Amino acid sequence: MTIRLATWNLRWQFGDYEARQSGIRSTLASVAADVIGVQESWPGQVERLAEHLGFEQSWVGNRPEDAPDDPEKGMGNAVLSRWPILDAEHRFLDDGKGRMYRTVLGTLIATPHGVLPFFTTHLNFAYDESEIRMDQLQEISEFIETLNVGDLPPVLVGDLNTVPDSDEFRRLNGRSKPYVKGRVWTDCWEQCGDGDGITWSSDSPYVNNSAWPDRRLDYVLIAWPRKDRPRGNPHSAELFGTEPVDGKVPSDHYGVVVEMHT
Repeated sequence: MTIRLATWNLRWQFGDYEARQSGIRSTLASVAADVIGVQESWPGQVERLAEHLGFEQSWVGNRPEDAPDDPEKGMGNAVLSRWPILDAEHRFLDDGKGRMYRTVLGTLIATPHGVLPFFTTHLNFAYDESEIRMDQLQEISEFIETLNVGDLPPVLVGDLNTVPDSDEFRRLNGRSKPYVKGRVWTDCWEQCGDGDGITWSSDSPYVNNSAWPDRRLDYVLIAWPRKDRPRGNPHSAELFGTEPVDGKVPSDHYGVVVEMHT
């Protein structure tokens, strides 16, 4: 038995965003994930996605001061779940600029196989902000331990805006000192993905003359240690959102979907 877990950066309201929404909805429906973390989303969009999929949802993010209750304003992260969301908590992350902007959202999902602690986030993006991302991952790692009360191992997904051999990522995957003693993470693409897993690609029509080369920035991570193996082990990892829908590629990032043993 497996659970399908996904992450996708939805490119917020950049560009011709209204024309991309139908492609986002149909792509997520075709992926058939059970629990999805999305980034660069807004409340109204997430509500419509949840209704389309028949899912529950939780959203958190930055809201404009002049329209704090407008569902079509704001940018943040969300969890969409086929199963009930028992609890949802969040933290704002230090973005190095003193803004209440970056977040981590943590949820407890009542799956048929037990409670799943599921987290989604979106880190600072600039080349020279490795130290800030490291600080953010320290905050995230400590936050995860406070909400790690499930039957299944915690899952962290998101647009980490960093590459697998970076200093900040090496502290997640056991190649350097972990952020929290005794807790490292399986990079599901590294374990069972096929190919390079690039999610920020020059093949995308939105990545024109980019300052960044092609990179793997988007991750599904499963916590280690794990007991009762193969429970919690990733079974497969694939990209999605790579093709146009009605002539439009849905986002500038490709999504990642993973099957996890339960």
